[in-house]
Amino acid sequence: MTSKDLFKDSNYESLEKQIGGKHYRNMKIQPAHFVNENKLLFAEGNAIKYICRHSMKGKEEDIKKAIHYLEMILERDYS
Repeated sequence: MTSKDLFKDSNYESLEKQIGGKHYRNMKIQPAHFVNENKLLFAEGNAIKYICRHSMKGKEEDIKKAIHYLEMILERDYS
C-alpha cells in the first residue's frame, strides 16, 4: 500500500514521483504527505523527513540533521 492509497481523496499527485532516489516511495506514508496533511512547519517537517529516511539514505548524518532541526525548534519555541 502506498501513501496515495491511504489518502485517495488527497490532491497530492506530486507524491507519485520522486526526484533523486526511491527512499520515500517505499514508505507506507511519505514524510511529505504526513507533513502537508498535518500542516507542519519547515523545521518539524525536515526533522520528520530525516528521521524517516536515515536507514535508507543518510545514516548517521541524517540523524544529526534531524537533531539540528529539533534544536532549532527548541530555540524558536522554548527559549
